[in-house]
Amino acid sequence: MIDISNLEVWFVTGSQHLYGDAALKQVAEHAQTMALGLSQSGKLPVQVVFKPIVTTPQAIHDICLDANYARNCIGLITWMHTFSPAKMWIAGLNALQKPFVHLHTQFNRELPWSSIDMDFMNLNQSAHGDREFGFIGSRMHLNRKVVTGFWQDEDVLCQLATWMRAACAWHDMHTARIARFGDNMRDVAVTEGDKVDAQIRFGFSVYGYGVGDLVRAVHAATEGEIDRLVQEYDDRYAVEACLRKGGEQHQALREAARIELGLRAFLEDGHFTAFTTTFEDLHGLTQLPGLAVQRLMANGYGFGAEGDWKTAALVRAIKVMGHGLTGGASFMEDYTYDLKESGPQVLGAHMLEVCESIAADKPALQIYPLSIGGKSDPPRLLFNVCPGPGINVTLLDMGSRFRLVANVVEVVPPPEPLSRLPVARAVWVPRPDLRTAATAWIMAGGAHHTAFSQGVGREPLEDFADMAGVEFLLIDDQTRLSDFKKELRWNELYYSMARPVH
Repeated sequence: MIDISNLEVWFVTGSQHLYGDAALKQVAEHAQTMALGLSQSGKLPVQVVFKPIVTTPQAIHDICLDANYARNCIGLITWMHTFSPAKMWIAGLNALQKPFVHLHTQFNRELPWSSIDMDFMNLNQSAHGDREFGFIGSRMHLNRKVVTGFWQDEDVLCQLATWMRAACAWHDMHTARIARFGDNMRDVAVTEGDKVDAQIRFGFSVYGYGVGDLVRAVHAATEGEIDRLVQEYDDRYAVEACLRKGGEQHQALREAARIELGLRAFLEDGHFTAFTTTFEDLHGLTQLPGLAVQRLMANGYGFGAEGDWKTAALVRAIKVMGHGLTGGASFMEDYTYDLKESGPQVLGAHMLEVCESIAADKPALQIYPLSIGGKSDPPRLLFNVCPGPGINVTLLDMGSRFRLVANVVEVVPPPEPLSRLPVARAVWVPRPDLRTAATAWIMAGGAHHTAFSQGVGREPLEDFADMAGVEFLLIDDQTRLSDFKKELRWNELYYSMARPVH
């Protein structure tokens, strides 16, 4: 249910009429070649579309308005082939509502030293044309990414691809609808927040429903649909004997399938891209949705437990960013620690809801008692998470602003078999170490719920935060607590004073 194949980024090239029609024709030819080359590089997640070069304030304003209204346009790549006086860009940039990346490059990789003349110099002025454009972006206090280097180089393409993935998530978030079944877990602070402010800042909307609304959809599932879904479970997972047909717990699996069918139908009918549940409001359901949540996340839905709509939105955003990449994403929670002297580790898990997209091996489908919620025991997928790099991210409502906090981690195999732990789980070493990472996370107000990813790293998250205009804090190998404390204090001052001044 994630499809970015129809999305596009517009390649917008600035120039002016000072250089004559012949020069402008060359500018257009070069820009078209570059846009096509970028699009056909095989390195970028969405199509790059050439747009006619802009040489007047009106043309710039028009292309920015067109981008705003184009449903499939997720942003602009801007490049100044020649000198493009930046006052021409003010009205357009003021009107632009889509993100843009400033590509500081030039058409030719090398200079023709033996033949270079003033015609060549006048045509190929990116070195100072982009500086003029860069000034107006800074003068207008515009958030944007600057990518510098030759446009065919691997690192340039990688940075552009990363920005595009963030732009895809930003685009998706502006139409995202989150279904919230029940309310927040009672008395919990960090999962609360201002949903109106969130919609103003990010674009997504949160819709509250009583669990009875979901129950009606669950009861609408037919026995034939349940039969087919249970067969899919048998084909896809290592299903324990008691859950198979004829087993003493087979009915529990059929109830899990009924809940999945009803929940999926509810989300599809309402065009939702994320959802939340809570174990404190299960009236009319036979069991806490677990297997359904795991499978829906694997299909691209965002999720947050206990009414956590911010994490649901964030999981969805990171799934969009990572679409097509190796490595999955999931709702996650820092659950408990191993504080051994040889190297502390975190055991991450949740009651039921960890996405199978991060499973190291074929998940086992098993059933165990669940001591909270007061309902029947729910089946769930059990697995360990793939070893390797990962990142945990949380979205916080700090009252005066939103804050993204990310911690780079290294997932490792469990030191011993977890034969009695009836949940999917990940074991990781936070960077730079548990003591520093956990202290910094707590000082930043980081939540216990996170979006965990092994496909998306730091850079797209930082790009996304820039697009949203929200604070971004990174905890990684370079983090030092004394510097992190200063960053928190500086950010507090900056965000309390910052106002857009054009």
